[in-house]
Formats: sequence, C-alpha cells, structure tokens
Amino acid sequence: MGLLDRLGAGNGPVRVGLFVDGPNVLRSEFDVDLADIRAVAGERGRLAITRLYLDENATPGLIQAAEANGFEVATTSGDVDVKLAVDATAAAAEGDIDLLAIASRDTDFKPVVEAAARRGVETFAIAPGEYGRSDALRTAAHDAVTLE
Repeated sequence: MGLLDRLGAGNGPVRVGLFVDGPNVLRSEFDVDLADIRAVAGERGRLAITRLYLDENATPGLIQAAEANGFEVATTSGDVDVKLAVDATAAAAEGDIDLLAIASRDTDFKPVVEAAARRGVETFAIAPGEYGRSDALRTAAHDAVTLE
C-alpha cells in the first residue's frame, strides 16, 4: 500500500521523519536555509522527527539557530553520516514514520533510502542545490526535490 493509499484509508496524517546532514547541506556555496528544508518536508505531512546532525565543531550560534527553527540537534564526535544513517534506519524499521526525508548531497544514504522503501516507508531526497545533488540518492528515493 503506497503513501497515497494510506492517506485515503483514513489513517491520519503522514508522519514525516526529516534527517538533515548538516556538514553536507549547510555550506556557504549552497546558501540553504533550515526553514526552507523544514517547509519542503512539512509539505509532505506532519513532521514527527526533525533532526539536524552536526559534528563537534558546530558553533553555538548554528545550534541555537537550528533549535529556533524547530530542529532537534544531534552532535557527534564521530562520523555524522553514521549517526544519521542509524537513526533514520531505526525510525523506518520501528514504524515511527511513514515518509523518510533526507536532506543531503551524499550518496552514502542510498542504502538507508532503499532499506526504508523495502519496509514500505516512502522516501524523499532533498538536495541543497543543483551542484550539491546526488543523482544516486535522488534516483533511489520515491521523490526528490532540489532547493534553489
């Protein structure tokens, strides 16, 4: 049963899990606003998870701005990609979300998108810009958008 079928079945609003790869999206060459990412994902349903992943070098100002935009901030001393991938896969596997939205330009998340799709979770790739788009991630997802 697809996402639109579930919507029509009276199962309530689509629960969206938004996972943002901060180091790969919040770069000066993309000029991406967190509010725009949140808005694009929010058009797909109710944001059940809204999480921004940052490395340990993130500035307090960036963390505060993310929290002001409604993001839960996850910082890690290790690889941001690994933490995001584990959390996104867990959310899909545990049935916490109906739609997995990943904002990144990193092809490393293709297996996460594929695993979610195998579990019946719709997938949505958000690229930070034309230059920052991963064609493999976009192709693996059910739907994709490139921010301008």
